[in-house]
Amino acid sequence: MSVVTIKSSQQAIELEEKHGAHNYHPLPAVLKKGEGVFMWDVEDKKYYDFLSAYSAVNQGHCHPKIIGAMTKQAETLTLTSRAFHNDVLGKYEKFATEYFGFDKLLPMNTGAEAVETAIKICRKWAYEKKGIHENEAQIIVAENNFHGRTTTVISFSNDEGARKNFGPYTPGFLKVGYDNLEQLEEALKNTPNVAGFLVEPIQGEAGVFVPSEDYLSEARKLCKKYGVLFIADEIQTGIARTGSLLAVCGNCTCQNKCEQQSETYVRPDILILGKALSGGVYPVSAVLADNEIMDVIQPGQHGSTFGGNPVACETAIAALEVVYDENLIQNARELGNYFRAEMNKYIANSKVVKLVRGKGLLNAIVINDIEESSTAWNICVDLKENGLLAKPTHGNIIRFAPPLVITKEQLDECIAIITKTLSKFEDQV
Repeated sequence: MSVVTIKSSQQAIELEEKHGAHNYHPLPAVLKKGEGVFMWDVEDKKYYDFLSAYSAVNQGHCHPKIIGAMTKQAETLTLTSRAFHNDVLGKYEKFATEYFGFDKLLPMNTGAEAVETAIKICRKWAYEKKGIHENEAQIIVAENNFHGRTTTVISFSNDEGARKNFGPYTPGFLKVGYDNLEQLEEALKNTPNVAGFLVEPIQGEAGVFVPSEDYLSEARKLCKKYGVLFIADEIQTGIARTGSLLAVCGNCTCQNKCEQQSETYVRPDILILGKALSGGVYPVSAVLADNEIMDVIQPGQHGSTFGGNPVACETAIAALEVVYDENLIQNARELGNYFRAEMNKYIANSKVVKLVRGKGLLNAIVINDIEESSTAWNICVDLKENGLLAKPTHGNIIRFAPPLVITKEQLDECIAIITKTLSKFEDQV
């Protein structure tokens, strides 16, 4: 059986259309190479990447230190399963738990797997530590959440596209409004058997919704008051993306190591990480918690053949080292502020863009059109033609999230591309 050689973007798209499941609707860009903030397509056209694989490529495409760690380990030992120990897992677990300030780490592969893991840990803790009767635990989630597309997770999603015809749905979840402390306390007070509150510090897929400044800290206090676990899904917002190590760090400005002493730091009971944990070069995710919570998991109760494999562990160590080696936290904070300021200058006289919002280098613009319109998609197609790759979310919102290694000079070029493209649409809305 021969393997075809891809000679054009159109050929690649046609092959996907014919032989692949149609579970995505990608922008018509067929990419073959990435380096730093750039990607190239099959025809060798160069683009700025302004999506970063949904914030997985925070450290930039094909970072030499991360690729080096991955390939060196891949030449020695790739997989043992957890039937045996390997000589990298313990080293990685020590490094990562000290890095983020927790007692223990449970390694998985994908973000959705990590969310499922956190849910299982929370429920087991509720039955064995809090005293909730088995099969009666409730977990509170936020409306318009995005935590993945597994059967359990879509059971508490608002996205009908992700839910419809995939039932029956998993019980045990209660939705409250995002950034709504009143509803959260009402649910905590009046719902029996609440085990935890699962929340994104910033709702990325929903359109980069940044909550009120005190939302996370007050939500954490409510969880403590009612004896439930505060579970932070930092799969997209973590690892320097929002201008701090984690979005729950708030406005913490530590540069060398997370001191966790900032007044704005909101320490979760369970922390969920993925995406940039590997710099986007390998599937690596993790759930972190202290002993009192994590020790409810015993042998045979949860696992993964690939979770904690040697390649993943070495890759993640290198990816986390790059964050501080290259000052990505500070760069995301400073350039994020600059990007929003420059975009607001354009928006002041724009008819096509209503607002820009975000934190660090996780940002979005809201297009002045209905959600069902094609305006945002058409803008992204034109951005592609002008050398910048971005993607709409929820119809009329365009997310902008470049790799955190981007420089101010490169960002200025990107702002020029964005504003030039937007100006073409000013008379179309």
